Amino acid sequence: MKIRTILLSLSVAALLSGCETMDSSGLLTSGAGAMQAFSLSDAQVIALSDKTCQELDSKATLAPANSPYTTRLNTIAAALGDNINGVPANYKVYITKDVNAFAMANGCIRVYSGLMDMMNDNEVEAVVGHEMGHVALGHVKKGMQVAMGTNAIRVAAASMGGVIGNLSQSQIGALGEQLVNSQFSQRQESEADDYSYDLLRKRGISPAGLVTSFEKLARLEENRQSSILDDHPASEARAQHIRDRMAADGIK
Repeated sequence: MKIRTILLSLSVAALLSGCETMDSSGLLTSGAGAMQAFSLSDAQVIALSDKTCQELDSKATLAPANSPYTTRLNTIAAALGDNINGVPANYKVYITKDVNAFAMANGCIRVYSGLMDMMNDNEVEAVVGHEMGHVALGHVKKGMQVAMGTNAIRVAAASMGGVIGNLSQSQIGALGEQLVNSQFSQRQESEADDYSYDLLRKRGISPAGLVTSFEKLARLEENRQSSILDDHPASEARAQHIRDRMAADGIK
């Protein structure tokens, strides 16, 4: 969406530290660390995702099993499916006012209660489908490679088999924060939008939630400087793209 960049409390500084910044800084100066990060295998990315998600969970307030949020998300999860490209999905709710959601390569899917308060079930399904798309299409893996490459200390002096073991808890936490607050490129966002649309249709779910979720996000963007989001498709434009797809498919 990228929902994780549409936090109610997000500052201008945070917005400016997104994907483009990560792509343009550090990669050429981090030497062997960057080369190593860009050769991370799928298994290593999943293992890093395991550690990162565990660290993020330890710092968050998780909705208990008997919470209405958990019950609601379990229903949404059942509708969307239990895996991402064959990797079992693991859904949980973070209790926070932030409007956010993310997914990782190990199937870790986290939805913030602030998002669930703002959106109906169909809209949450659309948002989660979008985040799943970032994983299924390899965007999250690329983001992790960039995040690792921009800070060579995280892989310095580590063999390919030892990258994960050499990360401290604080480094794992920093990596998680960078991943959750990073931005994807305009192309990647559009691809994830289309992935969510196709997933929703495949699962027999109305894709209209994509349109209305974008409309709600557009209202959050109204008070922001437009130049900040110039590198990403505007929510209204993305909503129109989905309307066009729905019209082409004969969906009202």
